[in-house]
Amino acid sequence: MLKLNNLYLYALCIFLSFSCSKSDDVQEPALASLSVNNISKQRDNKAETTFRFTINITPSSSKEIAVNYTTKDGTATSTKDFTAVSGTLTIPANQTSSYIDVIVKGDSLRQAEQAFYLELSSPVNAILKGSGKATGTIWNDGTYFPVDETGYYTSTTYLGKSLVWSDEFDAVALDNSSWKYESGGNGWGNNELQYYTNSVKNSFISDGHLVLEARRETVGSNNYSSARIISKDKKTFTYGRIDMRAKLPKGQGIWPALWMLGNNISQLNWPACGEIDIMELLGHEPNKSYGTIHWGPAGGGSTHIGANYSLSSGDFSTSFHVFSFLWETDKLTFYVDDVPYFSATKAQVNGDYPFDKPFFFIMNIAVGGNWPGNPDATTIFPQHMIVDFVRVFQ
Repeated sequence: MLKLNNLYLYALCIFLSFSCSKSDDVQEPALASLSVNNISKQRDNKAETTFRFTINITPSSSKEIAVNYTTKDGTATSTKDFTAVSGTLTIPANQTSSYIDVIVKGDSLRQAEQAFYLELSSPVNAILKGSGKATGTIWNDGTYFPVDETGYYTSTTYLGKSLVWSDEFDAVALDNSSWKYESGGNGWGNNELQYYTNSVKNSFISDGHLVLEARRETVGSNNYSSARIISKDKKTFTYGRIDMRAKLPKGQGIWPALWMLGNNISQLNWPACGEIDIMELLGHEPNKSYGTIHWGPAGGGSTHIGANYSLSSGDFSTSFHVFSFLWETDKLTFYVDDVPYFSATKAQVNGDYPFDKPFFFIMNIAVGGNWPGNPDATTIFPQHMIVDFVRVFQ
């Protein structure tokens, strides 16, 4: 009988030992991890915009989750740009996502993008993946762009001439009866890097000024965007005085221009149609403006002559200047702020003379290219060319 009892006890110990070891192998499920997505969004000119931050739960949890949250100021502040929020978010069991909304206030001011932050902390029944912090990026592509009017003005009348056409950019949008957009990112014959768009991000009217904006952003295979506006087949002129008042961008690889091409370019091609560069500027030389004429056989290299004008102090980005072109039957003269700095006569243009036919206007900011070189680490974006008026006197 004793032997049976001992055997029974031995078997019982083995069974209990096995049961204990099996129970030790049973583990609690791993805690869910919480992550929060960044968000970038365009700000409305007037109305509020909702920035919805998505909270991801991986894997879903069989338990209710709680996590604290709060917004933090960055270049965007809660006193001006968004409404601060804080509290505890409760996420029901078995959900894979939730969200927190932050209201961004309306503002039409065109300015650099701004950022604020949403931070998660102290999760219950979950852990934070990474920092638990997300960035809200506000795109400020409004059409109000404050402009300092300081700078040079030319006369509104000239002896023996009358104003035959002008655009003072006083409307709320570009005048489609005078201008149209060119678009594309094909290098434009100069290995340029920008894609020209008709987007309000790259051109708009603000308080009596046309604003062209070159941006560092990806459009198709191009890493920059900009605008190119022309008056081809709409507003064309032969002879007279042309005044264009503008404030110019600057920076390595930035290439603004106010210029003209022969309206017969579709028939003759360049350079046979002729080209008149009333103003070109290389952004790494922001105090120097170039005036040039181009001509030559269709499809060939151009023959060109020109000169440049340098400011004695400051540069063309700090205030407005007037770039003028006096177009006579046998003489072409370039001015900056009523100072003539280069003239060319008809006798200097060998071959077919293209400068006795209608020409149209072009206004653009190129980025990169054979002449200015490409942007580098010193180049600041966005860059703006601000045009106050274009006037033609005959």
